[in-house]
This record gives sequence, structure tokens and C-alpha cells, in this order.
Amino acid sequence: MTDFRFELLKQDKDSRARRGRMTTRRGVVETPVFMPVGTQGTVKAILPEELKTEGAQIILANTYHLFLRPGHERVKRLGGLHRFMHWEGPILTDSGGFQVFSLGQLRKISEQGVRFQSHLDGSHQVLTPEISIAVQEALGADIIMVFDECIPYPSTRTYVADSTALSMRWAERSKMARSAQDGSALFGIVQGGMYPDLRRQSAEGLMDIGFDGYALGGLSVGEEAERMYEMMDVTLPLLPRDRPRYVMGVGTPENLIEGIARGVDMFDCVMPTRNARNGTLFTSFGKMTIKQARYADDDNPIDPDCTCYVCRNYSRAYLRHLYQSNEILASMLNTRHNLHYYLDLMAQARVAIEQERFSAFRSDFYQRRNAEDFSV
Repeated sequence: MTDFRFELLKQDKDSRARRGRMTTRRGVVETPVFMPVGTQGTVKAILPEELKTEGAQIILANTYHLFLRPGHERVKRLGGLHRFMHWEGPILTDSGGFQVFSLGQLRKISEQGVRFQSHLDGSHQVLTPEISIAVQEALGADIIMVFDECIPYPSTRTYVADSTALSMRWAERSKMARSAQDGSALFGIVQGGMYPDLRRQSAEGLMDIGFDGYALGGLSVGEEAERMYEMMDVTLPLLPRDRPRYVMGVGTPENLIEGIARGVDMFDCVMPTRNARNGTLFTSFGKMTIKQARYADDDNPIDPDCTCYVCRNYSRAYLRHLYQSNEILASMLNTRHNLHYYLDLMAQARVAIEQERFSAFRSDFYQRRNAEDFSV
């Protein structure tokens, strides 16, 4: 019996943007929401307390990585992932399908599941729908995902059709593998590549099985943004209004705004944290590459309109100095700012939908980012 529920609180009158609320066994999540990625049980370069301060409501961890190291059984013995990583809020776990897809020649897909070589030590491992669900339940995740195959782009129609059908069978097995006492929510994942009719078939098949929420997988895998938005336009209206809609692995601030406008409730992406470690900062005016020489004597904050801890206390000049000096603090401060930017963008979107001014908010978002692009 799941402890999960979703309420649709507001529907935007000029778009498909939605304001919702998810209730999990470890707390309430206001949507639309961005989930920081903590692949290996940590969001890189930031403390759990700082995540909470900057507005994180729910984070993502990964089945594949935690299955290999330190092992889900060890995490369970040590009190579950929440206690292990000192995060009290909800956790969503990705099933591992995308990571296995990323292994390329190191994996072999069959009806049973996926046989692969560990990227850590080369050992031979197996992930099946049943194993993936067991791992996620052992970790103690609040939202778990069905095991699926992430379809590469581009792919032939024959490959996409066969893969999507296989993922559907895996989705059914994932649901059957659930423990009745677990209490987590289980989300299905729509596949279908870039073929609208296959996306429709996948969505309809998953709804026949029945899940607590529905995700769009196989996006942001190299396709153009317009193609990604087309798949959202095709698929999202088919999904139940009373279930959360999650687009996996997306994306840029623009992707988030466009996803919200199309009815997406949940996002995750490594972009804010990975870019932070590479010296790229997100601002209300566009991207800033902090290593550029023009910031060497710049005493201004990253973004004058930002209220995060970093912008309140540190200058562009100092952040550039840290980055150029390869100091660990550079990654910490850059990460905190970037995550604040993403999380605050979601908070602003929620308020805009509540106040029936999302279209104006969306327009202002683009006008401000075009006004001054720091990446030039």
C-alpha cells in the first residue's frame, strides 16, 4: 500500500502549466519541482543542510551506482539511504536503465534484463526489473522507477519499437516485483524514441498497467530541443491529470520553463552541479563563465538579483580566483549558487502559476536572459 498521493492545485489558463503537491512518506513536495542529482548518495560539493537552505525538497539517487558501491544491502543494514547520507526529505531513485545504456559495449540486453561489466572493477553483473526494484526498496527510496531501456538517438524505427515493447514488459514485471509493505510510489517510464505513435502506444500501455506517476524517458539524449518539445507535446496530454509527470534528465533553464508550460511537474539534471564544477554559472541574465579574465577585478556578485548565500557574500573576482587556483571551495560555492538558481526558478514558477501570470513570467524569463548574455 503506497503512502503517496498527488493533488492538482491549479491549472494555468493560458498554457498547460500546473501547480501541484505530492505527499510522500517523508514529506510534501510542491510542484513544479527540480530534483538535485545525488547519484552516489551525495549531491556533489554541497552539504544536505545547504541543500535544504537553498530550497531543495527532494533529491535523486541512482540504483546502478549504489548497487555496485557500497551495495544496497549494506545501505539497508546501516539504516537506509536517508540515514546513510543524512537527508531527511524524500528521495527518488532512478532504476539504473540510463546508466546501463551509457555502458555501450560493456552491456548485453535480453528479455531477462541486462548483463554488464562494472565500470569500477570489470566484474560481471546483472540488473533485471526484479533486482532493480529490490535494490530501490532496500535503499528506502520514497519514489522508485520501473526498469527500462533508455533508447539512443538516433535509432531506427524497428529498434525503437522493439525496445519500447521490451520496456513495457519490464514495466509490468517491475510492478509485480513490488513489496506490498514497502509504501513507496512507483512511476512508469514512457519510451518510444522520437516517434509520436510509439510514444502514444507506450503511454497508453503504461496507463493500462497503472502507476503512481509517469515519466518521459529517452529525452535529452542528443536530439534537438524542438524535437524534445514535440515529444512532450505528443505525450503529456495523454497522461492522467491526477498523476505527477516527470521528464527525466532535463535540462537547461529554458528546457525547464518550456517543460512547465507543457505540463511537466518534475525535473532532474546534473547540469547545475556539473557546470558549477566546470566554472559555468547560471544567472537571470544568462550563463557566466567565471574563469574569464574580465572578472579578475569585478567586485560584483554573480547575479545582482540573486539572494543566495554566495551572491550575498562573495564577488566574481574571488570566485574566479578560487576557480583559477583549483580550490575545492570553488566547486562548493559555484554549486550552491547554481542549485539556488534552479530551485528558485521553480519557486518563482509555482508562484506565477498560482497568481495566473505564468505567461508573463515565461516572457520575462526570456527577455531578461536576452538582455545581457555573460557567456559572450
